Amino acid sequence: MKMTSIKMKKILENRLSSPDYRMSYNRDKDTFRIEWKESKKGIKIKLPNIIAKYNERGEEAIDELEDHIIEALRIMNEEHHLSGMEKQIFPVIRATSFASETKSGIKLVTNDHTAETRIYYALDLGKSYRLIDENMLKNEQWTKERIDEIATFNLRSLANDYKTDRVANNDFHFIATQDGYDASRILNEAFLEEMKANSKGELAVAVPHQDVLIVADIMNKTGYDILAQMTMKFFAEGRIPITSLPFIYEDKALEPIFILAKNRPKKN
Repeated sequence: MKMTSIKMKKILENRLSSPDYRMSYNRDKDTFRIEWKESKKGIKIKLPNIIAKYNERGEEAIDELEDHIIEALRIMNEEHHLSGMEKQIFPVIRATSFASETKSGIKLVTNDHTAETRIYYALDLGKSYRLIDENMLKNEQWTKERIDEIATFNLRSLANDYKTDRVANNDFHFIATQDGYDASRILNEAFLEEMKANSKGELAVAVPHQDVLIVADIMNKTGYDILAQMTMKFFAEGRIPITSLPFIYEDKALEPIFILAKNRPKKN
């Protein structure tokens, strides 16, 4: 039986039924919204996207969505503090097109990274995390420099285990621990310097989506073409895509590269 938006709406209403929630359906935009009755904070879901996942993965996709929604609503309904939670603060990499403020207009704490990427900061809450906004800093009289210092320190404490594939004499290393901070490891300068020191060719890195960091030891022109195709594929498949452009890592700096004809890289 073909899944329609109305059927999916009814499934979600049954799954998420609670006297504390209010649900609504926008037929014109084909979206479903669930929010706390009291605070009116909530989540909007594009039903066609959920239907596509359901057609591909069945009930598992709805189970996963239900978990995400319940966890997100729980976080929205709690008051979070930074003091005493220092070990749970980490940097996260996002595309520069990612929202820089909350839906209520509060600015998120950010730092510049590259022309393609921006640094945000997250308070890890176990199953999920909350992006840190400027009101949280103000309430606890913290500075952005302090957040960055704490987050960077915590990032360096994460393991950098990776798997390696060799293709056409080029080595491609993949960090994909699924801890939410795989792409963030691009900010670990000590790790990149170590990889650079051990590379035989030119070192390139890519963060196509949140849950992977690709570090490539490029030995020939074919390696650039493979990296470009790989990054584009991961970017298209990622739950939180970041950028389809890989970077050259040189002199402790990241420069986006474009793959042109005959597999020749050109720096931006």
